Amino acid sequence: MTPLPHTLTGKKVVAWRLDQEIFASTWASGEGAFRVGGRWNSKGRRAVYCAIDPSTAILEVAVHKGFKALDTVPHVLTALEVATPDRIHVVKPEDVPNPNWLYPGIPSAGQQQFGDTLLDQHDYILLPSVVSRHSWNLIFDASRVAPTPGQTLLQERFALDPRLHPPLQ
Repeated sequence: MTPLPHTLTGKKVVAWRLDQEIFASTWASGEGAFRVGGRWNSKGRRAVYCAIDPSTAILEVAVHKGFKALDTVPHVLTALEVATPDRIHVVKPEDVPNPNWLYPGIPSAGQQQFGDTLLDQHDYILLPSVVSRHSWNLIFDASRVAPTPGQTLLQERFALDPRLHPPLQ
């Protein structure tokens, strides 16, 4: 089983997100998920996907865009503080109705409906990452939970290690 992050035992949880620089000011809008849907939400819901550690946030973007985009298009890494961990609902692997939902692939309508229901019931949901099986994603619905300016701990320009996008041989 994927271990729970130790941060849930503290007084606050820090979540991380990576966005193109042009979207840095609207990182908490859920616009992308609203337009196309996501693994844990249907189209039309403003889900905001974060990770509990910055490395997983980077991988979550790299799996969709590739390292070339992270190397050549300016991105911003954002850290968000959730000061009340008791508002986070943890979904363990055994809580997911279909274990295949935790593997890479196109999400099913059932998977998106499962996520929509969780987002209706909880301020934040914590789910295992599909990209990194020992990491966690934190998701919230921007129309229900609007981060305050004080919750944004930092926004900094992201710099990819160039070794992840080496020249062609």
